[in-house]
Amino acid sequence: MKSLLFSMLFLLSFLAHSGEAAIPCTTVDANAAACLGFATGKAAKPSSAFCDGLQQLAQTVKSVEDKKAICRCLKVGAKSLGIQDRFLSRIPRACNIKVGFPVSLNTNCEM
Repeated sequence: MKSLLFSMLFLLSFLAHSGEAAIPCTTVDANAAACLGFATGKAAKPSSAFCDGLQQLAQTVKSVEDKKAICRCLKVGAKSLGIQDRFLSRIPRACNIKVGFPVSLNTNCEM
């Protein structure tokens, strides 16, 4: 579940402003838990709970390090959960979130 959350939260992590403390994976997981169905192709569109969770996560980001931490948390298990890039790339538009970069399982979290 962490892996699926990675992509969703990764998107949100880049939406917020600068700060200091890194966001723990438990927070990332809690906010991205509803995205698994869409990110694996089992749901036709992301749920409102998923999009709301991403918005909440984006509001917690205070620093670049927070963004990187979210990305790393989500990437940990994404491939093992069956998350597919073709669905990940649709999340920003589906949730009406402006990210400014491509969303992918191949995204480098350290940039």
